[in-house]
Amino acid sequence: MRDAPGYLWLAFAIVSEVIGTSALKASQEFTRPLPSLITAAAFLCAFYCLSLTLRTIPVGVAYAIWSGVGIILISLIAFALFGQRLDAPALAGMALIIAGVLMINLFSKSAAH
Repeated sequence: MRDAPGYLWLAFAIVSEVIGTSALKASQEFTRPLPSLITAAAFLCAFYCLSLTLRTIPVGVAYAIWSGVGIILISLIAFALFGQRLDAPALAGMALIIAGVLMINLFSKSAAH
């Protein structure tokens, strides 16, 4: 699979973005230095990795996966670390996001570069 490196970079980008977003919450509006620094470094890493992703994966597909997986992971972390709960419509919406990401990757010819 020639797109494998692109998907690996995309995974790194997503994990970095999730770390950055989690630290952003902990930074308390950039008033806490360590979480603020983690936020900046993680987002810089995320966008660099995303740029490497775009060598082999179309931007629309990469961004759909980035945003869909990121939303799910951030929601799980927000629940685990910050006690944020989601209601049934939010969970149903996330299920649709997962279905959309799967549909793109399994059935779309656009996902193949």
